[in-house]
Amino acid sequence: MAGSTYGTIFKITTWGESHGNGIGVVVDGCPAGLPLNRFDIQEFLDRRKPGQHRYSTQRKEGDKVELLSGVYQDHTTGTPISMMVRNTDQRSGDYGKIAEYYRPGHADYTYDEKYGFRDYRGGGRSSGRETIGRVAAGAIASKLLAELGISVTAYVRSIGPVAIETFDPEEIRKNPLCMPDARAAAQASEYLEKCLEELNSSGGCVECIVHGMPAGAGEPVFEKLDANLAKALMSIGAVKAVEVGDGAAVAATTGIENNDAFAADADGRIFKKTNHAGGTLGGISDGSDILLRASFKPTPSIFSTQQTVNKDHENIQINIKGRHDPIIPPRAVVVVESMTAITLIDSLMTGMSAKLSNLKRIWMDD
Repeated sequence: MAGSTYGTIFKITTWGESHGNGIGVVVDGCPAGLPLNRFDIQEFLDRRKPGQHRYSTQRKEGDKVELLSGVYQDHTTGTPISMMVRNTDQRSGDYGKIAEYYRPGHADYTYDEKYGFRDYRGGGRSSGRETIGRVAAGAIASKLLAELGISVTAYVRSIGPVAIETFDPEEIRKNPLCMPDARAAAQASEYLEKCLEELNSSGGCVECIVHGMPAGAGEPVFEKLDANLAKALMSIGAVKAVEVGDGAAVAATTGIENNDAFAADADGRIFKKTNHAGGTLGGISDGSDILLRASFKPTPSIFSTQQTVNKDHENIQINIKGRHDPIIPPRAVVVVESMTAITLIDSLMTGMSAKLSNLKRIWMDD
């Protein structure tokens, strides 16, 4: 299988299947000297692990990370960092019949068409459990960004028809839906209860804000920063659309409305008075907050009776069993943060060669 590696200098390779022995990641390109230990990684993984509330799959996994290489005396060594989380609560028997048919909304059919063989237990590589490796790597990327004064904050903007109306960053960690609006979280909970009663699921949107990103990161043609961020978020399972800044709404605006006016402060620093562009211009960061949104489809594993086809091309009806999230975005918040952080730190690293003065500063500094 190709396509399990992401990044140019800060490079990650994820591995493992949902019902295999474990899930892991190898991170290459992390500079030496970053303070890092297992608990830094575990903090991120605890935010995405299953079974923490009613709106999460009840698969009971501790998701305890093992830091296998690349760290010595709680600092990175500059060598590849390998991390693994062992699977401990697989119930592969719940998925036995899936080998015979294709679940609506899942990758069963496309995997068979591509490979002629698939690991049907829990979805294999297409399972949301694959994101463990991304989150572990994202914890490292986020620590690197913090060293540069850059923060990445994601949260659930909407669930079904319920969207946030206020923003309290402290509230994000206080409710199980990761919404920065307590009232919206309560309304979304009521909506999800109805979905559960109807043996149904819901879609939602995760928004992400990057603060402190300097101007000048990203390449102007095929490696645009916003394009790479869109690819990073679209690579997350169940994401069907990504927006930057005002996103799709720009199609209904005029240039006068959409252009962000520039100004200079008392110290001569340039800034934008508005941020419709979402922090990038011409594929390059402009120093404003980067604003991203990822729209997630409803969880395809629902318990209602569904129409599908088996491997003999016969029309059949199925009732899916197993343990599944009725809503994806709350557990995906940290995944969005992680893929954003990985993309940003890689862009900052690759951008160091853009100016001769950068090389001189590194190699000719007395």
